[in-house]
Amino acid sequence: MDVPERTEYKLGVMIYRCLHGQGPRYLADHLITASDIAPRRSANRNRLTVLRYRLSTYGCRAFDYAGPTVWNSLPDEVRNSDSFDSFKRFMKTIIFSRYSLISALEVIL
Repeated sequence: MDVPERTEYKLGVMIYRCLHGQGPRYLADHLITASDIAPRRSANRNRLTVLRYRLSTYGCRAFDYAGPTVWNSLPDEVRNSDSFDSFKRFMKTIIFSRYSLISALEVIL
C-alpha cells in the first residue's frame, strides 16, 4: 500500500475506535453523527457530518474533515461491523481492491 491508502486505513480505524469509545476523547469530541442533525433520514446509516474548512492548504487534511470523509465513503456493511477485527479485515479488503484496480489501470495506460 502507498501512503494515501495507509492514511485512509489509519483514519478509518481511528474513527471506528472513537465511535466505539476506544479512541482518544479529544478526537471523539470532533465527530458529529448525521443522526444528530437529521434524525429521521440517517438514523441507522451510521454516517458522520463532514464539516467545512476554510484554509485550502491544511483544511482538507484536518481530522474534522478527512476522518468523516473517509468514514462516509465506506459501505454500510463496513461501518456497521460487529467487531473491531472484522472492521479491520473489511477495511483492508476495500483498500486493497481499490489499490489493485488503480495499479492495473496504470499498467494498461
